Amino acid sequence: MPTFREMLAEAKAAVREIDPAQAEQELSADKAVVLDVREPDEYEQGALPGAVHIPRGTLETSVEGRIPDKSSHLVVYCAGGTRSAFAAKTLQELGYTDVASVIGGFNRWKDEGREWSAPRSLTSEQRNRYQRHLLLPEIGEAGQLKLLDSKVLLLGAGGLGSPAALYLAAAGVGTIGIIDMDVVDASNLQRQILHNTDRIGDRKVDSAKKTLTLMNPDVNVVTYDVRLGADNVLDIIDGYDVIVDGTDNFPTRYLVNDASLVKRIPVVHGSIFRFEGQATVFNPYVGPCYRCMIPEPPPAELAPSCSEAGVLGVLCGIIGSLQGIEAVKILLGLGETLQGRLMAYDALEQSFRTFKVHRDPNCPTCGPNAGEIVIAEYDELCMPHVVAPPAGS
Repeated sequence: MPTFREMLAEAKAAVREIDPAQAEQELSADKAVVLDVREPDEYEQGALPGAVHIPRGTLETSVEGRIPDKSSHLVVYCAGGTRSAFAAKTLQELGYTDVASVIGGFNRWKDEGREWSAPRSLTSEQRNRYQRHLLLPEIGEAGQLKLLDSKVLLLGAGGLGSPAALYLAAAGVGTIGIIDMDVVDASNLQRQILHNTDRIGDRKVDSAKKTLTLMNPDVNVVTYDVRLGADNVLDIIDGYDVIVDGTDNFPTRYLVNDASLVKRIPVVHGSIFRFEGQATVFNPYVGPCYRCMIPEPPPAELAPSCSEAGVLGVLCGIIGSLQGIEAVKILLGLGETLQGRLMAYDALEQSFRTFKVHRDPNCPTCGPNAGEIVIAEYDELCMPHVVAPPAGS
């Protein structure tokens, strides 16, 4: 059986080793990926700028998800150059073709006065809470930190806002704003799962904040117990990364559309009615806006309200959860969002259909010849709780 020294010598002989000066030169000269294979507690104390952190013990199971391109130029380091040599040999065995191990590792790098920093990292409690996210190479620690830095504004703490808020808070979105000027009523509890019987009569934003902060203390819940109008919409939405729209009337939808174009904030739209729901994403000046999809509201008699026609409570959970997924995808830049597509769900058929939605070249707000957007009230469109086609929460 070979000794440790013999195994180390074999590993070093099989890989290319470079000193810190050469590593620094290679890192600045091309698009090399710097890989830190130390333990989490070592990494937290300091690391090379931009390093991908994969502890040596999980390298084989994690690296292909984190660094999928096996032709990448990898510069691998540990504390002193031993673990990185073994890691470099393993990477070669996994098919990576351009790998180098840093002689002397991070300790020598730092002793020679080269640039390093103490990276921001999750606490041990956060690692445990978000462990299932950390296992996803598409998210990992960097993605989770990005979620914690993100801000999402929920328009409404009702049927759609409830599931979206719960999952966004559970996911660790650092700031969740909620605007709603209503109070909790017993008739809400069939679908608005942020609230409960003990909170009947409470302000909805206060009830929502209690629920979300109890779920995840990492989340800062900002409440707006006001009517959203032309006089405050720009100030309220300013600074948010994504707006999740669970509103249920045309004046507010058009108002939010115009304001989001001014501030260039993506809107995740959802609507529900009886057994049907819809979801889409409005990405300002990239995809269609709400006015591209619905230039004018339908007559009131063609769009009865949920209070008149009813709504399946569970349906809110499906559409609201879809909105939560789209918000997370936007925040992390994952996959393809519903931008330019309207997803329609029928609970009775248990079917999803997707329809293309194109930008309208003649759109009065986002079209190429559109004039300056004026944020104004749309009282002439005011039809309480109407839907088009499905309604809000």
